[in-house]
Amino acid sequence: MVLAAVGRVSIPVFEYSPATLKKAVTGNGRAEKEQVQAMVARLVGGSAVIKSSDAADAVAAALCHLFASGATAALRAAADASPRRS
Repeated sequence: MVLAAVGRVSIPVFEYSPATLKKAVTGNGRAEKEQVQAMVARLVGGSAVIKSSDAADAVAAALCHLFASGATAALRAAADASPRRS
């Protein structure tokens, strides 16, 4: 139902296999769920606690797409250009 709705309004949809998601965030396509959760928390900020494996999977998918799209360079440039807080 969701895919049909986004298709009607021409929103691109991307799919990644579980192994691709795991490799993107842990470096190991065969990582355990706990490893994915821990690495996702580390990547989004060490103090973040993601208790649900489903939530960790969703964030891993977003990170995987971020890495695959090459947007990390743009984010880094934006972060470098933003004023620093003291």
